[in-house]
Amino acid sequence: MKKLSWAIFIAALLLTVILVAAEQYYVAVALVIGTVIMWHRELWALIRKRKLPPVDERVKENTGKAIRNGFVYFAAATVLLMLPFTEGITDNSQTVHVLAGLFLSAGLVYMLSYFYYDCARPRMTPGMLKLQKTFLLIIGLSVGVFIISVFLHNILCALIGLEEPVFFIIAVFLSPLALAVGIIGSLVVFFMGLVKKSP
Repeated sequence: MKKLSWAIFIAALLLTVILVAAEQYYVAVALVIGTVIMWHRELWALIRKRKLPPVDERVKENTGKAIRNGFVYFAAATVLLMLPFTEGITDNSQTVHVLAGLFLSAGLVYMLSYFYYDCARPRMTPGMLKLQKTFLLIIGLSVGVFIISVFLHNILCALIGLEEPVFFIIAVFLSPLALAVGIIGSLVVFFMGLVKKSP
């Protein structure tokens, strides 16, 4: 664990220096914040106790699941963000902001996942777990429906030559509304699990 922590720290430091030299300050700041978020437990233990925290099977399992969630989110978000861009992404001034947001949000997904598996999930009742799965399913469906609706709307507009309203309304209004409901609902259940007393 100590070697892995040092390797990640050195890699993040080198990448940050390269990004600062390339004047990509937003991405560098997001990378530093994301690294701190991902290794908050180890950094906090080093600051307070001057040694790394003990690693048991529970911590390994929770960290592994959180890293998996952060990686899946990062990969999916990268693919979704690349869909609108074909050429000239590096010339776009907004690209730096997008990459910074991507790094930072992936770190937040990792942190929330770790707290979920470490603190919230063990305290949740079966009803709360079922409710959270429902909200997560709503999030997944809303993203899928949004992509399909945009695709079908563009195809029908190209074939018919007129603005197609049904899939446009689904993509612009209904899918984001369902996504917001899913995110807010799952966060509410998550925080309820955090504050619930252990059985």
